[in-house]
Amino acid sequence: MNPTARGSIAEFVGTFALTFIGAGAIIVNQIISGGGLLPIAIAHGLTLAVMVSATMHISGGQINPAVSIALAVIGKQDPKRAAAFVFSQLLGATVAALLLKAVFTPTHADAVNAARLGATLGGLGMSSGAILVLEIVASFFLMFVIIGTAVDSRGVGKGAMIGGFGIGLTIAADILAFGPATGASMNPARSFGPALIGGYWDIHWVYWLGPIAGAILAALVWQVCIGLSDEK
Repeated sequence: MNPTARGSIAEFVGTFALTFIGAGAIIVNQIISGGGLLPIAIAHGLTLAVMVSATMHISGGQINPAVSIALAVIGKQDPKRAAAFVFSQLLGATVAALLLKAVFTPTHADAVNAARLGATLGGLGMSSGAILVLEIVASFFLMFVIIGTAVDSRGVGKGAMIGGFGIGLTIAADILAFGPATGASMNPARSFGPALIGGYWDIHWVYWLGPIAGAILAALVWQVCIGLSDEK
């Protein structure tokens, strides 16, 4: 099996896990307590940390279309490889959302509806423009950490699994900070799966434009202002 095919499988599994556990945590939290931010942030952060660590040596542990696109923009990934990964990520998130709906709807339809199948949708009365800005900022932080711990060779491998750990912590922090306001997507695939299966398309464009713009901006800032090193 060629490297892109292996990487695509890893990206499918990683994004499936992020969506299944992340959105699943939102649904289960709705069932048992009616909502709560900390368990949701921890579920997303831990899942991404372990999945990035597990797939880092196969696909780079991207698990996010915004990351795949940003890496292609700065020349760290072939566009065809990025496109294959994006397809796998979207497919993984969609299958995860479909399975969550099939498992929970028969006995907890009200909770599934209240949790909106774990969809990342804005709240707190925020405008779409404000949500877009917050998604750009949150995604910038995420991509900045990804570049520093998993792309720039000066940071890669300097501590055991530091990339996955740092990336997971960033996800958890962003959710704690921005979750109630924006849904804290930072990931078009994570938003796409529940949107497609649940029909939650409100301001969906924000969850593509915001993460992609934030990720590309962070990658360019690192490349231009800090400099990427390929030295081992």
